[in-house]
Amino acid sequence: MIIRIVKMTFAPEATDDFLQIFNESKHAIRSFPGCMHLELMEGIDEPGVLITFSKWMGQESLEAYRNSDLFRTTWQRTKVLFIKPPLAFSMSPKELVAAL
Repeated sequence: MIIRIVKMTFAPEATDDFLQIFNESKHAIRSFPGCMHLELMEGIDEPGVLITFSKWMGQESLEAYRNSDLFRTTWQRTKVLFIKPPLAFSMSPKELVAAL
C-alpha cells in the first residue's frame, strides 16, 4: 500500500475554485483502479492550505493514476491556482494501528 499526501497552498480567493475542481473529480478519483481512499483536509492555522490524503494498492496504481487523462486534466486546472509550490509525499506504512 502507498499513502500519498499532497499539500497545496492557494490564495484565499482561489480556494473555492479548487474545491469546485475537487468536487467535480473526487468520485472519479475514488473509483480509479487501485485507489482505496481519498480525503481532503483543510489547515486549521493556515488559511488556503489544503491537503489530499489518499491510499493506493501499490506504486503501480498510483503511477497509473498520475499518467491518466483524469489526473492530467485535474492537475492542469489546479496548478494555476497555487501561490506556493505543492509538496507531495509517497509513503509506505510501517505500522498500522487499529482505531480504538
